[in-house]
Amino acid sequence: MDSQRSHTDGFTLIELLVVLAILGLLAGVVGPQVMKFLDSSKSKTAKLQIDNLAATLDLYRLEVGRYPSTSEGLEALVRNTAGLDSWNGPYLTQGGVPTDPWGNPYHYRFPGEHGGFDLWTFGADNREGGEGEGADLHSWD
Repeated sequence: MDSQRSHTDGFTLIELLVVLAILGLLAGVVGPQVMKFLDSSKSKTAKLQIDNLAATLDLYRLEVGRYPSTSEGLEALVRNTAGLDSWNGPYLTQGGVPTDPWGNPYHYRFPGEHGGFDLWTFGADNREGGEGEGADLHSWD
């Protein structure tokens, strides 16, 4: 009798985490080199940071089983604020939660009104609305 187990198609959590880690390393090494040669604005930088934080929040959710609460905020990505056994951070390697390019903290809400979570900055003017560099940037755009 054949004792071989049948394998299902798909990826394991470990494989997905390895791929995410490799992509993160590539983005960390290649991204700054590419950005030197591009005429980028602070708005583009903020959008990239929002996308990076959103991906990090997704990784947090994969490991912990939920997104951080609004009260835990983005700080949960660098410290185990809720005392969770499944927390495997810090998830951000910059030494803390980054601020937007204008020096203001990013705004975070869970549950989100526009998706699983909402992550945004008010731009250069640090007020809702605005145009150009003062325009709001969101994770749901």
